[in-house]
Amino acid sequence: MRSSSFTPFLAAAAPSPDGRQPSLLVQFVPFLVIIGIFYFLIFAPMRKKQKAHAEMLGKLRAGDRVLTNGGIYGTIVGVSDGVVQLRIADQVKVEVSRSAISSVERPGESS
Repeated sequence: MRSSSFTPFLAAAAPSPDGRQPSLLVQFVPFLVIIGIFYFLIFAPMRKKQKAHAEMLGKLRAGDRVLTNGGIYGTIVGVSDGVVQLRIADQVKVEVSRSAISSVERPGESS
Protein backbone atom coordinates (compact mmCIF):
# COMPACT_ATOMS: atom_id res chain seq x y z
CA MET A 1 0.00 0.00 0.00
CA ARG A 2 1.35 3.41 -0.97
CA SER A 3 1.72 6.22 1.51
CA SER A 4 -0.85 8.94 1.02
CA SER A 5 -0.21 12.67 1.23
CA PHE A 6 -3.22 12.88 3.55
CA THR A 7 -1.58 10.68 6.18
CA PRO A 8 -0.89 13.56 8.62
CA PHE A 9 -4.56 14.59 8.47
CA LEU A 10 -5.77 11.03 8.98
CA ALA A 11 -3.37 10.51 11.86
CA ALA A 12 -4.66 13.66 13.56
CA ALA A 13 -8.23 12.38 13.44
CA ALA A 14 -7.42 8.78 14.40
CA PRO A 15 -8.14 7.68 17.97
CA SER A 16 -5.23 7.51 20.35
CA PRO A 17 -3.85 4.10 21.46
CA ASP A 18 -5.80 4.25 24.71
CA GLY A 19 -9.09 4.42 22.75
CA ARG A 20 -10.03 8.05 23.38
CA GLN A 21 -11.17 10.27 20.51
CA PRO A 22 -9.45 13.62 20.00
CA SER A 23 -11.47 16.59 21.15
CA LEU A 24 -14.06 18.10 18.85
CA LEU A 25 -12.05 21.33 18.59
CA VAL A 26 -9.00 19.45 17.30
CA GLN A 27 -11.14 17.77 14.66
CA PHE A 28 -12.51 21.09 13.37
CA VAL A 29 -9.20 23.00 13.25
CA PRO A 30 -8.42 21.99 9.61
CA PHE A 31 -11.88 23.16 8.52
CA LEU A 32 -11.46 26.47 10.32
CA VAL A 33 -8.09 26.97 8.65
CA ILE A 34 -9.60 26.28 5.21
CA ILE A 35 -12.43 28.74 5.86
CA GLY A 36 -9.88 31.36 6.93
CA ILE A 37 -7.86 30.82 3.76
CA PHE A 38 -10.97 31.18 1.59
CA TYR A 39 -11.92 34.37 3.38
CA PHE A 40 -8.56 36.07 2.90
CA LEU A 41 -7.94 34.84 -0.64
CA ILE A 42 -11.43 35.12 -2.13
CA PHE A 43 -14.09 36.90 -0.09
CA ALA A 44 -12.13 39.89 1.29
CA PRO A 45 -10.71 41.01 -2.10
CA MET A 46 -14.12 40.50 -3.76
CA ARG A 47 -15.83 42.67 -1.14
CA LYS A 48 -13.12 45.33 -1.52
CA LYS A 49 -13.65 45.37 -5.31
CA GLN A 50 -17.44 45.65 -4.88
CA LYS A 51 -17.00 48.57 -2.49
CA ALA A 52 -14.70 50.38 -4.96
CA HIS A 53 -17.19 49.82 -7.81
CA ALA A 54 -20.09 51.15 -5.72
CA GLU A 55 -18.00 54.21 -4.83
CA MET A 56 -17.19 54.74 -8.52
CA LEU A 57 -20.90 54.56 -9.41
CA GLY A 58 -21.69 57.12 -6.73
CA LYS A 59 -19.21 59.61 -8.20
CA LEU A 60 -20.53 59.53 -11.79
CA ARG A 61 -20.95 62.99 -13.30
CA ALA A 62 -21.63 64.58 -16.67
CA GLY A 63 -18.61 64.57 -18.95
CA ASP A 64 -17.19 61.25 -17.75
CA ARG A 65 -16.32 58.78 -20.49
CA VAL A 66 -17.60 55.34 -19.47
CA LEU A 67 -17.71 51.74 -20.59
CA THR A 68 -20.90 49.75 -20.01
CA ASN A 69 -21.13 46.06 -19.20
CA GLY A 70 -22.39 45.56 -22.75
CA GLY A 71 -19.20 47.02 -24.22
CA ILE A 72 -20.60 50.40 -25.27
CA TYR A 73 -18.37 53.44 -24.82
CA GLY A 74 -20.12 56.72 -24.22
CA THR A 75 -19.96 60.09 -22.53
CA ILE A 76 -22.35 60.86 -19.70
CA VAL A 77 -24.69 63.76 -20.46
CA GLY A 78 -27.18 63.22 -17.65
CA VAL A 79 -27.31 61.42 -14.33
CA SER A 80 -30.39 60.68 -12.23
CA ASP A 81 -30.97 58.31 -9.32
CA GLY A 82 -30.81 54.99 -11.15
CA VAL A 83 -30.42 56.01 -14.80
CA VAL A 84 -27.47 57.44 -16.72
CA GLN A 85 -27.93 59.08 -20.12
CA LEU A 86 -24.99 58.41 -22.47
CA ARG A 87 -24.05 60.06 -25.74
CA ILE A 88 -22.59 57.26 -27.86
CA ALA A 89 -22.42 59.19 -31.18
CA ASP A 90 -23.45 62.57 -32.56
CA GLN A 91 -27.16 63.04 -31.89
CA VAL A 92 -27.43 59.52 -30.40
CA LYS A 93 -28.25 59.22 -26.71
CA VAL A 94 -29.19 56.12 -24.76
CA GLU A 95 -30.29 55.58 -21.19
CA VAL A 96 -28.69 52.80 -19.20
CA SER A 97 -28.95 51.68 -15.63
CA ARG A 98 -26.33 53.17 -13.34
CA SER A 99 -25.30 49.66 -12.34
CA ALA A 100 -24.53 48.85 -16.02
CA ILE A 101 -21.46 51.11 -15.94
CA SER A 102 -18.34 48.98 -15.58
CA SER A 103 -15.57 51.59 -15.68
CA VAL A 104 -14.98 55.34 -15.90
CA GLU A 105 -12.29 57.28 -17.73
CA ARG A 106 -12.38 60.91 -16.67
CA PRO A 107 -11.09 63.59 -19.04
CA GLY A 108 -7.35 64.08 -18.64
CA GLU A 109 -6.74 60.59 -17.27
CA SER A 110 -4.80 58.10 -19.35
CA SER A 111 -5.87 54.47 -19.37
